[in-house]
Amino acid sequence: SFGKLVSHVAQSNGGLCGALSGTTAPASLHVSDTATKAELVAGLKASFDFCGPILDGLTDAKLGETINVFHRSMPRAMALVLLPSDLADHYSQMAAYLRLNGMMPPSAQPKK
Repeated sequence: SFGKLVSHVAQSNGGLCGALSGTTAPASLHVSDTATKAELVAGLKASFDFCGPILDGLTDAKLGETINVFHRSMPRAMALVLLPSDLADHYSQMAAYLRLNGMMPPSAQPKK
């Protein structure tokens, strides 16, 4: 469902950014896929708010360090690549859901 995708993106952002920073994502990012639209939007926004300062604080010197991401060891640079890849993958799924329901995704709407 669309809600499941929103929930997954919020939790994935939290997991990846938490791993990038060596911290734990706040509980507010663990929003249920059965939550209300307002709760899902709040969780998604909170996940980007959590990631922003972490991404701003990364340096080239840290990218080669090994970190644990979703129970796998990998260089911090790989987790940094996974973050936008995951977002792009799920955005495409969300766009398909919108189109199947007669709505146009924001990226396909005409420029004003």
